[in-house]
Amino acid sequence: MTVLKELRPVMPILIGASVMLSLGMGVRQSFGLVMPSLTRDIALTVSDFALAMSVQNLAWGFLQPVAGALAVRVGFRPVMMAGSALYIAGLALFAMAGGMTGVMLGGGVLIGLALACTASAISLAVGSRTVSGPLRSFVLGAITATGSLGALLAAPLGQMLTADLGWRAGIVGFLVLVVGMLPAAWIAGRVDKLSLPPTTATQIGNVSARTALVSASRSLPFLVMTTAYFVCGMQLLFITTHLPSYLAICGMDPTLSAEALGAIALFNVFGSLFFGWAGGRWSKLALLGGIYIARSIVLAAYFFFPPTPLSTLVFASIMGFLWLGVGPLVAGSVAEMFGVRWQAMIQGVAFMSHQVGSFLGAFGGGLIFDAMGSYDLAWRLGVGMGLVAGIVQVSFALLGPPPKPATA
Repeated sequence: MTVLKELRPVMPILIGASVMLSLGMGVRQSFGLVMPSLTRDIALTVSDFALAMSVQNLAWGFLQPVAGALAVRVGFRPVMMAGSALYIAGLALFAMAGGMTGVMLGGGVLIGLALACTASAISLAVGSRTVSGPLRSFVLGAITATGSLGALLAAPLGQMLTADLGWRAGIVGFLVLVVGMLPAAWIAGRVDKLSLPPTTATQIGNVSARTALVSASRSLPFLVMTTAYFVCGMQLLFITTHLPSYLAICGMDPTLSAEALGAIALFNVFGSLFFGWAGGRWSKLALLGGIYIARSIVLAAYFFFPPTPLSTLVFASIMGFLWLGVGPLVAGSVAEMFGVRWQAMIQGVAFMSHQVGSFLGAFGGGLIFDAMGSYDLAWRLGVGMGLVAGIVQVSFALLGPPPKPATA
C-alpha cells in the first residue's frame, strides 16, 4: 500500500515517459528491416546504410549531455517536445530520401538529435525524480521494460509495410507511430513541477554543470562503468543493424528478422524488470559486468554455428533478456553516485561512450562485411571485447574502492 500510495500521483508522468521511450526506441530498433530493400532501391551499400545509422548514434551520444543540461535549465517538457518533433521531421525526410544525403540527414542526424531529447537518459532521469531511493531501481526497470514494447508494434508493422508496399511505406508507418510521442512527452513533462529529492553526503546538489562534470570525471567507479558501457553499445548496434542482413545472406525467411526483433523486445521486458529489481538488492556495477559477460557468451554460441529459425529465436530471446537491463543499472548508479539534479547530463556523458561503441558496432560491422564478405571477424571482436569489459567491471565492482564523497 505504501508503494501504491507513492506511485499513484506520479503515475501519469511515468506512463508518459514510458510511452515516449517505447515508441522512439521501438522505431529506432526496427530500421534494419528496411535496409535490404532500401539499399537495392537507391543504390547504396550496406556500409552506406550502416554509416547513416552510426552517425545517428554519434549525434545522439554527443548531444545527450547537452540535452540533459538543457532539461535542468529550461525544463524536461520543452526538451522532450522538441525531440519528438525532430523525430517526426527526420522520418519524413528519411522516407523521401533519393540517395545518401536524405538517409544521412533524416535517418542519421535528425533522428539522432531527437533521441538525445527523448530516449533512455531523459526518460530515466524523469523516472528518477518521481520516486524515492528505495523504489527508484524498480521504477527505472519498469520504465525500461515498458519502453521496449514499442518494437513489438514497430517491427511487424515495418516488416509488413516494407514487404507489401516498399521501404518508404515502412518508414511512413514508423512516422505514424512516432506522432504518439508528442502527447506522451507533454504528459511526462509534468515532472518539471516536482521538487527534487534531497541529496546525501556523497552526492552533488545545487551546483553548476561544470562542477557536476568535474565531480563525475574524478569518480573512478563512474569512469570504469563508462568505459565498459562502450562495449555494450558496440554489441547491441551490431545486432540491430546487421542481424537482418546476416539472416538474408544465410537464406532465412525475411519475416524471421522481424520475429527476432520482436523476441528481443518481448524478453527485454522481463530482463529490464528483473535487473531493475536486482539493482535494488545487489551491486548495480557487478550486475552490469555480468550482463556483458553473458551477452558475449550468447553471441559466440549463436554465430559459431549456421543459423536456424529456432536458434535465431532462442538467441534473440536470451539476448533480449540481457538487452536494456543495463538501463536501470546505469541510471540507478549515476543517481546513487551524484544525485538526480544533474543525472541526465552525467548519464549522458556515460551514454556518449556507449554511442561511440554503437558507431563502431554498426559502421565497423558494415566495413568488415564489405571488405571480407562475412561477419565472422565482427562478431569475434564483439565477443572478445565484451568478455574483457565484463570481467573488468565485475572485478572493480567487487574489489575496487568505494565511492568517495562528491566535491561540490
